[in-house]
Amino acid sequence: MAGALAGIRVIDFGHYIAGPLTGMLLADQGADVIRVDSPRGASWDTPANVIWNRGKRSIALDVAKSGDASIARDLIATADVVIENFRPGRMDAFGLGAAAMQAANPRLVYCSLPGFASDDPRAGMPAWEGVIKAASGAYRRNREGEPPGAPVYTPLPIASTFGAAQAAIAITMALTARERDGLGQRIEVPLFDVMFSAIGYQGLREHTPPERTRGGGGAGGGAFQCADGRWIYLGTGNDNTPDVLEACGVSSWVAQGLLQPGHREELQAAWRTLFATKDADDWERIISDAGGEAAVCREPSEWMRDPGALDAGIVIEREDPRYGTTRQPGPSAWLSRTPAEVRGPAPAIDADRASVLAELQAARPAPQTSNAAGTRRPVLDGVRVLDLCIVLAGPTCGRTLAEYGADVIKIEAPDRPPAPTFHLDVNRGKRSIVIDLKQPEGLEIFWRMLEDADVVVQNFRNGVAERLGIGYEQVRARKPEIVYASLNMYGQVGAIADRPGHEQLAQAATGMQSRYGAGGSPQLQRLAVTDYGTGYLGAYAVALALLHRAQTGEGQHVATSLSHTATLLQSPFMLDHAGATWDEPRGQNAIGDGPLHRAYAANDGWFWFGAPADASALGVVVGLDLDGLDDDAMTAALASAFATASVATWVEQLTSSGFGASPYLQDLAALMADPWVVAHGLSVTREHGDRGVITHPGPAPRLAGTPLVVGRPTPAIGDDTVELLTELGLGDRIEALREVTTARGGTVDAG
Repeated sequence: MAGALAGIRVIDFGHYIAGPLTGMLLADQGADVIRVDSPRGASWDTPANVIWNRGKRSIALDVAKSGDASIARDLIATADVVIENFRPGRMDAFGLGAAAMQAANPRLVYCSLPGFASDDPRAGMPAWEGVIKAASGAYRRNREGEPPGAPVYTPLPIASTFGAAQAAIAITMALTARERDGLGQRIEVPLFDVMFSAIGYQGLREHTPPERTRGGGGAGGGAFQCADGRWIYLGTGNDNTPDVLEACGVSSWVAQGLLQPGHREELQAAWRTLFATKDADDWERIISDAGGEAAVCREPSEWMRDPGALDAGIVIEREDPRYGTTRQPGPSAWLSRTPAEVRGPAPAIDADRASVLAELQAARPAPQTSNAAGTRRPVLDGVRVLDLCIVLAGPTCGRTLAEYGADVIKIEAPDRPPAPTFHLDVNRGKRSIVIDLKQPEGLEIFWRMLEDADVVVQNFRNGVAERLGIGYEQVRARKPEIVYASLNMYGQVGAIADRPGHEQLAQAATGMQSRYGAGGSPQLQRLAVTDYGTGYLGAYAVALALLHRAQTGEGQHVATSLSHTATLLQSPFMLDHAGATWDEPRGQNAIGDGPLHRAYAANDGWFWFGAPADASALGVVVGLDLDGLDDDAMTAALASAFATASVATWVEQLTSSGFGASPYLQDLAALMADPWVVAHGLSVTREHGDRGVITHPGPAPRLAGTPLVVGRPTPAIGDDTVELLTELGLGDRIEALREVTTARGGTVDAG
């Protein structure tokens, strides 16, 4: 079966990570992606290019030369999509900018992924990944190690990965709008802007926060060292604690009161003693078999060879002409009817020149026309989504669909209200209803809502939806054209698919915690990147299925998982092959990639600095002769020079000389209050009913033809129950539902 993007031609001008990774996401789903490579070779010569460029074709063009630029224009004239991630204005200088290309091809979807937006004052700065993360508060401060107070470096390309995921969604949504309107559009997905998608609830502020009681009870999760010296992460995110305690042989802890508030230290000590009695793999199996959440804190190299990861398709084996048998991240979005597939290895540069030029000669583009007129409706206008999700990943998928114009109905359980901060972040733009799907009256309302629905999104553990009677096959039997999305910990297939998990477990299982905490106990990333990233990849899967449905009328089951996302987030380091090395920067004392990509201390704070490999021009700026110095000597020389002036002085001097630099931002509240951020809708402040004034992140992608909407303020739980029941013609059920729901601790009409 063909992928959802079969027949779509993409011209990929991407370099480094964000652009090529966007092209890979599209190629995995069936698009014909033609890379326009530089004759000089890749901008970054890394084994990860095998991953990012798989399934593509290659032609080498020097677009600064008129003849090659003419070929590039002809390629774009025959294309559906263009991807580029140069600094703003660079493609215009080659005569290949969006305005010119869309004038020649009005059906073109032209997607740019600059580091900073075209109207950002920093637009002309080289926007290295480290610069963007420093500017957006992604680095945690080192509180214990050396040097004290330094930003703790994470090598994960968070901005590039989130940018690629959001670009893939935006491109697919724009193609869906083109099915309706006949017109392409310009898309800009700035990498600094998409970092607000990763910041998420940590950037949210309640201006008049309510008093909340502090917890302290529960199963007391965290990372614990086992008998074999390895670590395991114990999660506490489900209701199976009694079964877990029994399986571990410590049911007596309940009677001892260890799970009661005020006993956290005692409980942690008890877990430490218990876990030291068996190996990590044994504990993972025991707890998982009991329905609990546990994952060995693996090394990345272990995860790439893990039988469960391979069985689930999270990691795949593919042959490569250069590296032989490789293991690499599998496709991140799974679709039942239009399956993803890696359709070939990464090509050698210019390997497909003859075939691409022959196709171009044979297929002169026809004159382009458009059926669009007047104001264009949001992409998903008229699409209704039933959102059954909890916590962060699933609701983020639903919120993203709402930003593209869908009517998203958030279905809440009466006995499991979401955490207030999470709820305020991920449920804006939705309507809220409380029904109990474990009761006949709740199921009856669900089936009535399904009659008008186009999409169902759920992130239950595998098998739970089926036990409730609302699994994919059960829903499809009533509505064959439904798009049904499942998000979970380990995907839909394989021996580990039924295991539960949350953000922390995915970071543990896939190597993220071990990488970040090397030399000591495993550590979590500062931001909930796996949860939010999974929400966006889920939205990408839904967008692909909706595009396919717009073309064929067919629905399907789509899915992604936290482990798929965590593996993709580590893609620069996740090509395993004979002789592979695993020597990326890691640990709580890491502060960069080398002397020209790292944090430095000025005389009043820290800043991030990024430069190309040639250090001679940098030497002029800092007043040093850096030629011939090895990495250690260059680092020492630069550190000494940068310590002589302020952060502001060095950032101004470096950026005005063409280098990348940014102050190291730690205060997310200050970032959310930045005037440019506020003016561009990345920080939104408004009333939220009885919760008062709330500041929260807004959507980042910029679609010129069908802009995203921030959506209504987050409703109170159940606020729209009466309205929705009345719409459904079930107004006579309101009182009965109120009685049942109130008895279970919920509410029907909180507003």
